[in-house]
Amino acid sequence: MRIGIIGAGALGGTFAALLARAGHDVEVTARGAGLAAIREGGIRLSGGYGDAHATVSAGETLAARPDLVLVCTKAQDAATAISAHAALIDGVPVVVVQNGLDGVATAARLLPRSSCMGLLSIIAANYTEPGTVRVTTPATSYLGRGDGPADAECVEVARVLSGAVPVVAVDGFRGAQWTKLIVNMLNAVPAIVGESVQDVVDDRRLRRVVAASMREAVRVGIARGIRFGSLQGLGDRRLRLFARLPLAIGQVLPWAMRVRMGGVPNLGSTQQSLRRGQPTEIDFLNGAVVREASAAGLDAPVSRALTALVHEVERRGEPLSRERLLADVPV
Repeated sequence: MRIGIIGAGALGGTFAALLARAGHDVEVTARGAGLAAIREGGIRLSGGYGDAHATVSAGETLAARPDLVLVCTKAQDAATAISAHAALIDGVPVVVVQNGLDGVATAARLLPRSSCMGLLSIIAANYTEPGTVRVTTPATSYLGRGDGPADAECVEVARVLSGAVPVVAVDGFRGAQWTKLIVNMLNAVPAIVGESVQDVVDDRRLRRVVAASMREAVRVGIARGIRFGSLQGLGDRRLRLFARLPLAIGQVLPWAMRVRMGGVPNLGSTQQSLRRGQPTEIDFLNGAVVREASAAGLDAPVSRALTALVHEVERRGEPLSRERLLADVPV
């Protein structure tokens, strides 16, 4: 199958290398040093899925109409990237591999003739240098759309992708998106202080902040009428219980996630963007919690503070101290 991948960063590069290794004809988009590196030496993948060296076609935009498209840009870049390809890919099945809650709706709005699906990836991968990706935590990814059962097309696309990397079609995709949003609450604190997820969760004070942001996000989802989907050991019943727990006990949730990651330092996608000097997608993570809380007539002070601190790190170009974070976040 001819597969186009828009955005060959950490996840896009991972999928590109694995799909090419599985025998698919892969074309990717990239920019700047990343594009130059892929054109010169391909994509080099190491870590959890083994070593792979994929020679793929690459350009700033896709050159040929694919049979399937994966949109792997950061959430804030999705609309621009999809619009740039609309004439070529409208009518082609599109899988949005993205954090946040809005990716599938954005693609469907810009590509009215395409069948648009979402893919929730829990894979932890570090984009270590242009054209080079290291998978620190392999994991199953979850594909679907909407609130109902997984339809036949989602099942088929999941089957195709699973020939390269584990993907399952899931029911109640919107609820699974919210569960992934809870997982992504691991991103902000490491990005603010410039440390790995593991080091942050190992610190009792910082772990409390992470747990507070997760609990706040779950409570907002409940207020919005969400039934959380099941992925990576999390599901509706467990998250609703977590929402009622005091933080002293609730800290077991980020700790369990940290144990699952293993020992290879996981920077999180937000911190990786900061280290590359790029804007983060924090407005689609903690910022999404703030917006959803407002829609429910609630406040989300923890996520609001974390969002502001990540933007401060973006402006400063350097991390903040642990003490500054602890002083600013109302936990």
